[in-house]
Amino acid sequence: MTGPLTGIKVLDLSRVLAGPYCTMTLGDLGADVLKVELPGGSDDTRYWGPPFQNDVSAYYLCTNRNKRAITVDMKTDEGRDIIKKLVKQSDVVIHNFKYGTMEKFGLSYEHLKSINEKIIYCGITGFGNTGPYKELAGYDFVIQAMSGLMSITGTDESGPMKVGVAISDVLTGQNAAIAILAAINERHTSGKGQSLDISLFDSQVSALVNVASNYLISGDIPQRLGNEHPNIVPYQTFATKDGEMVIAVGNDGQFRKLCMLMNLDELAEHPQYATNDKRLENRNALTDILSEAFVKKNTEEWQVIFNDAGIPCGPINNLHQVFQEEQVQARDMVVQVDHPQAGEVSLVGSPLKLSRTPVSVRRHPPLAGEHNTEILLELGYDEQEIKQLKQNNII
Repeated sequence: MTGPLTGIKVLDLSRVLAGPYCTMTLGDLGADVLKVELPGGSDDTRYWGPPFQNDVSAYYLCTNRNKRAITVDMKTDEGRDIIKKLVKQSDVVIHNFKYGTMEKFGLSYEHLKSINEKIIYCGITGFGNTGPYKELAGYDFVIQAMSGLMSITGTDESGPMKVGVAISDVLTGQNAAIAILAAINERHTSGKGQSLDISLFDSQVSALVNVASNYLISGDIPQRLGNEHPNIVPYQTFATKDGEMVIAVGNDGQFRKLCMLMNLDELAEHPQYATNDKRLENRNALTDILSEAFVKKNTEEWQVIFNDAGIPCGPINNLHQVFQEEQVQARDMVVQVDHPQAGEVSLVGSPLKLSRTPVSVRRHPPLAGEHNTEILLELGYDEQEIKQLKQNNII
């Protein structure tokens, strides 16, 4: 199958999550992605677990499909020669080394541009290539703390909380993919590549969206609201007769419908609750009234009532429930892939749905150096040279 990025070659020097998530996305879209590691495998996620399936880490499997793999010791002259030959035939180079590391390898953007002026060079770092923090290491947990995300997550009782996944890494991977696609498009006009400076810190600050805007406009430091919304009420969790659910009332019309369906008609036009600004002022009193009503029915009963009326709501699913959802299955959000060591593995599908050039899973997450010989033969090395590189632990 051909995807929208068929013909694009990506040299992936990244590891762990942000970079691999980006390159998996490009691979899903049809790009030929070459994953580069040190001999023996240097992506830490290969060893992060349990769980493992036949000694293959579930973490590694999550972001490395649709890639070929080569191992290269970039600290050696021979290894750097391989990288430079790969750069000559690549469209994109992506790395997530600390600031200055690629320069130490002699693989800076300026150097690689002299080899291939069309190269798009994407560097993912914790804090970017400028500013006083540029040399600091960037880890998702630290970024969630420093960006302010943790300060608005959780409750007064819980204290600051991180999000349950490494969301700063994921957002950065998405931003890197967007920037790469933009640079590829621009290259059609200029014929030249460029350097992309994508940081976890920038990505997470940008993702504060309305909460950041609220602060910049008002000057008020936002507080932790748990599952409540800073601008909209009721937009939160409620306990039901048999569990908990989320209700997301986005406007006054939806609130009036909610009141009618819950036999609370008197609230709809009450001066303390009729408009969202008043509901914000009287959040606690309204929440108490609604909470008493919600526990009178089961979650599923409320879902049917609210969905029929067009009021956004949903159960709080655990992951077992998520992957039993008919919607997940209908949208191909789980795919089965054969792996040479792990056997058949289940992976989360791509959220990108293209009508004419759909994404496809063409390759399993590769073993370290699985395609060494194949890739080096493509570069013009002969069998004897490849054997010598292996003996010298260059690959």
